[in-house]
Amino acid sequence: MEKVYYTKFMSNLGEMFIASSDLGVCRLKLESERVESFFDWMKRNFVEVQENNEMNLEVIRQLSLYGKGQLKEFDLKLHLIGTPFQKLVWNGLRTIPYGEVASYKDIALLIGSPKGFRAVGMANNRNPIPIIIPCHRIIGHGGDLVGYGGGLDMKMKLLQLEGIHINEGRVATKK
Repeated sequence: MEKVYYTKFMSNLGEMFIASSDLGVCRLKLESERVESFFDWMKRNFVEVQENNEMNLEVIRQLSLYGKGQLKEFDLKLHLIGTPFQKLVWNGLRTIPYGEVASYKDIALLIGSPKGFRAVGMANNRNPIPIIIPCHRIIGHGGDLVGYGGGLDMKMKLLQLEGIHINEGRVATKK
C-alpha cells in the first residue's frame, strides 16, 4: 500500500494515536492498547510510516469535540482495511445512532446475515477505528455490557457520555 501518517495526542478520553492514509482515517489506538501493536499494524499494512500531525488535525478536532459531548456524528473519510465481511459489519456499526445501542444480532440482521451474530462479534472485535466506528454501542442481547477492546471502563465512559444509563453492568431500560 502507500504511506500512513500517525499522530499521538491527549484527549479527555486518554492518550490516543491516530493513523490516516491519503484515503482517510484507518486506525485509532486507545490508551489500553499496546503502542507496539499499533505500530506493528501500520508496518503490516503500509510501505511507509510517518509522524505527521497536520494530516490528522481534523480527526483530533472531532475526537476532542466528541469527548466533550459536543459532537454526535463524525464527518471523516475512512480507509477501512479488513475483509469484505468485516467492512460490512463496520459500516453496519456506523448506523447505530449516538446515544443508542444495538446487539450483535441486530447488526447481523442489518447486514443480511441473521445467523452470523458470532461472526459479527469477531468483526466487531477487530474494529481498527473504535469510537469513530462505534463498536462501544454494541451490548449483549439482554442489555449486558460485553467485551470492548478499550476495556469495559472505557465502554461505560463512552456510553455514559452519550447519555446511556448503566446500572450494575447493564444498560438501563427506558420506562
